[in-house]
Amino acid sequence: MSETYAIEAEGLVKVFGRTRALDGIDLQVKAGTILGMLGPNGAGKTTTVRVLTTLLRPDLGTARVAGYDVRTEAAQVRREIGLTGQYAALDESLTGRANLIMVGQLCRLSKKQARQRAAELLDEFDLADAGDRGVKTYSGGMRRRLDLAASLVARPSILFLDEPTTGLDPRSRVVTWDAVRALTATGTTVLLTTQHLDEADQLADLITVVDRGRVIAEGTSAELKAKVGGERVLLTVAAESDLAAARNVLGRIADGLPHVDPAARTVEAPVVGGARRMPEIVRELDAAGVLLDDLGIRRPSLDDVFLTLTGRAADDAAENQKEVA
Repeated sequence: MSETYAIEAEGLVKVFGRTRALDGIDLQVKAGTILGMLGPNGAGKTTTVRVLTTLLRPDLGTARVAGYDVRTEAAQVRREIGLTGQYAALDESLTGRANLIMVGQLCRLSKKQARQRAAELLDEFDLADAGDRGVKTYSGGMRRRLDLAASLVARPSILFLDEPTTGLDPRSRVVTWDAVRALTATGTTVLLTTQHLDEADQLADLITVVDRGRVIAEGTSAELKAKVGGERVLLTVAAESDLAAARNVLGRIADGLPHVDPAARTVEAPVVGGARRMPEIVRELDAAGVLLDDLGIRRPSLDDVFLTLTGRAADDAAENQKEVA
């Protein structure tokens, strides 16, 4: 395995009874970058994180984290990493500050160093005013931010974030995103699992799309979106106009079949160079007597990518699958 990667895995397999949670996962994460592992519940994201953080042993395959083998050098791996799971691991009987100090001392910091580090992290995660309150009084967003702060006490070189913004309000998500960006600016490597396509889009240098225990695509956000076919023209047809006529006009111009939503009265289709071709589209619609309430260009989202790759929406996949431990 190459020394240029902070995380590297080849052919990881993990089976639980009749369920093949991992079915040959391959990963390569360069130091100082963010890899977004994207997929619905049941895709194998959490199982992958547990294997890479030495909480589970793989049945087949190899993996190295910070240069150490997760099977034979688990203790060395643990010294290099931080982990924030899907659920906050905090002592509710303590204050936020006391939780961080306790973690610091468990990481062999002196009491003075632990207090200083706790103060730094409370400030960084916008928790300074609540630092001396009991964690049981914290909101869900505050608990998640404190949990993330706890994973950073020892300044790990590699951080695993397993759906860190699950259940967070928009403000807490933004605070968390800013903290993750700041970490990579200082050289920390991050593996981020998420079901939020916008989160992967916002944060990840590279994205790995996982489904049913396998990597089905990887690349930058732009590269993955290119798989969908570029820009899409979206028409909202006025109530007094003919929806079929709008579909026919766009069908002659588009580079793919138009999609019609009768309830929303929209027609959408991929059009190469959509922005440049807008005048032509407007002229053709006008000649056909089609009146519009709205006309615009929509660039493909990662939702579109998942639908293209798997044949189903990410939300549908999440509803039909259950995450394996």
